[in-house]
Amino acid sequence: MISVLAQERLLGFALGSAITGFVVFEQRKCIYASISDHQSHDEIKSLTREPIFARKTRSEFAHLWNKAVDQTFGPVIESFSSRGW
Repeated sequence: MISVLAQERLLGFALGSAITGFVVFEQRKCIYASISDHQSHDEIKSLTREPIFARKTRSEFAHLWNKAVDQTFGPVIESFSSRGW
């Protein structure tokens, strides 16, 4: 006969496996449901979609971003360059 300790371990393993399987199954079900809801919402939305930024506006934003980064990190880069990094 199996000892009480071994029986408790087997019961704990079985219950833990069952609970973990249930949780994983429910999480996957929720994820798949949210993906299908999101895709159906995107299909409806894509029919009436307008661009947020025009191409010219995006390029202007990229230029301003690069200019701001250069101004912000320029002194740091110069100091590293002078040290030979």
